[in-house]
Amino acid sequence: MEDNKKDYSDFFKPSQDEPNREREEDNKQDRPSYYYSYGPYKSAPQEDYPEERSPSSYSSAEPVEVTAPRPLRPYPYAQEPAGSQQPAGSRSWQVNEPKKRSSAKGMFAAFMAGALVVSSLMFASDRMNLFSGGNTGASSGSPVAAATNSGTGSSSGSGNVVGAAYDISRPGSVSSIVQQASPAVVKIESYVTTKRSNSSLYNDPFFRYFFGDQEQQQPKAGTKQQSGMGTGFIFEKSGYIITNQHVIEGAEEIQVTVEGYDKPFTAKLLGNSFDLDLAVLKIEPATENGVTKDFSILPIGDSSSMQIGDWVVAIGNPYGFEHTVTVGVLSAKEREISIQETSGTRNYKHLLQTDASINPGNSGGPLLNMNGEVVGINTAVNAEAQGIGFAIPTSTISEVIDSLKNNVEIPKEPIPFIGATLANVADLDAQSVKELQLDKAEGAYVQDVVIGTPAFKSGLKKYDVVTSMDGAAITNSSDMVAKIQAKKVGDKVSFGIIRDGKAMTIEITLADKNEYLKQQQQQQQQ
Repeated sequence: MEDNKKDYSDFFKPSQDEPNREREEDNKQDRPSYYYSYGPYKSAPQEDYPEERSPSSYSSAEPVEVTAPRPLRPYPYAQEPAGSQQPAGSRSWQVNEPKKRSSAKGMFAAFMAGALVVSSLMFASDRMNLFSGGNTGASSGSPVAAATNSGTGSSSGSGNVVGAAYDISRPGSVSSIVQQASPAVVKIESYVTTKRSNSSLYNDPFFRYFFGDQEQQQPKAGTKQQSGMGTGFIFEKSGYIITNQHVIEGAEEIQVTVEGYDKPFTAKLLGNSFDLDLAVLKIEPATENGVTKDFSILPIGDSSSMQIGDWVVAIGNPYGFEHTVTVGVLSAKEREISIQETSGTRNYKHLLQTDASINPGNSGGPLLNMNGEVVGINTAVNAEAQGIGFAIPTSTISEVIDSLKNNVEIPKEPIPFIGATLANVADLDAQSVKELQLDKAEGAYVQDVVIGTPAFKSGLKKYDVVTSMDGAAITNSSDMVAKIQAKKVGDKVSFGIIRDGKAMTIEITLADKNEYLKQQQQQQQQ
C-alpha cells in the first residue's frame, strides 16, 4: 500500500537542478495525454517506462492488497438480447418506471370475479331461504311479513330490535295453477233464432230492381245466430256452471265448450239474477261404457281473506281467444259501479278491482288466488282506462249460489225511495227561479210525483223546492238522492221545502223501491 501512495511534496519545492527539469519536460512531450485504469494497479504515470512484457509475465508479480470499492445503488437497465455483441459500456440505461398493465384484461378479470361472488351468494341465499323468511309452503299470494321481538311490549327505550322479512317475489306457480284450472274453465256462446222481416218493400219489384235483393243478404229465418259469448267455470262435477247473467241474457240456446271434448254441450239455464249479474247453468256429463264421466271443477275460495296487493290470475276467452291467461294484483276492494243497459241499470257493490287484463269475452271467468281457488267472477272493465277491471267477490256468490241452482228468487236488497222525480234548481233560468219565488238558485225542485208512493201520500207536490233534509242543507238533486239512500227503509225523514214562496216542513216515511215495483207488476198482470 505504501507503493500506491504518491508523495507530492517535491511539487512545491523549488527546483535545484534546472537541467533535470528540462529533461523531464522533453520526456513529457513523448507521453500520451490520457490514461485508462483497469483494476488495482497504479493509474498515475511512472517515472520510467519498463519494456513491454507479455501478459504471462504478470503472473509472477507480487501480491497486491485490494481495497473494496464503495458500494453503489444499482440502476436498472434494459436487458440485452441473448447473443448480443454490444459492449457493456454501451448499454441503454433507463428509468425504473411502473409496469403498464392491460386495462381490458383487468376489467374482465374483475367482472368474472364479481360474477362468481354474486352467483355464490344468490345460490346460498336461495338454499337458506334468506329472502323468503323461511316460508317455503304455498301461500295465497300475499306479501308475508314476519316480525319478531325479543321483548314483551313496546321496543322503545328497551333496546329490543324488531326484524321483518317480506316475500316480494313474483309468483312462480302460475303455470301449475293454469294447468289445474283450465279443464274447469268453459266457453259459453248464446244464440237466438233469426226472424224474417215483414217489410213490404222486399215484395216490391221496383225496390228490388234498384236496391238489389237485400233479403238474400240477411240470415234466413229460423237459423241460429250468435248473440253473445263469454266464459264460465264448473263448480260441481255433475255439470253446474256459474257465469254472468249478461252473458246469456236473451239467449234461446246456450252452448258450452269444455276442454277435452270435441263437441259443445247444450246448457240449461237454472236461475239468474239481473241485479247481481249472476247465472247458473247445467250441462249433462258424458257417459262412457255405462260410467258417467265427471267434470273437472274449481274450488270456491274466500274473497274476504284476500289482501290488497295479492297476486291474482284471470282465465277467459277474450274476443274468442280461448283460455287466455292474464296475471295481476288485487288493486282494491269494496268498489261500487253502475252500468246503464237497455234493460235497466246494474248497480254493482262490493266488487274486487284488479289490474289483470280483462276484455269482452272474459265475463263470467274465474279470478283465482295463488292457491288455485276462485275469489271472484270477472265482470266488467273500464273501457276508458287501462288495468281497471272488476270482479264479483265469492262472498256475494256464496250467499246466492244455492238459490240460483234451485231457481229460487233471490231477494233484492231494499232500496229506500220517496217516489218523486227531481231536478236541479241551478239548471233553471232566471225567470223560472223568479216564478218559484226563490231567494237563490239552490236546492232540488220536484218535477213529478208518482201516485201511490210515499211522496204522494205525504202531500209532496210538483214544483215544490226541497232545501233541507233532517236539518242538513240540500244543494241539488244528486245530493238529495244520496242522503235518501243513506237511510233505511221505514225511516221517517223531515224535508224542508218552499212552496209558493213559503217555507214549510213535510215528513215522509221511506219505502222499498223494489217492493213497490213488484206490486205494480202484479197489478198489471191482473
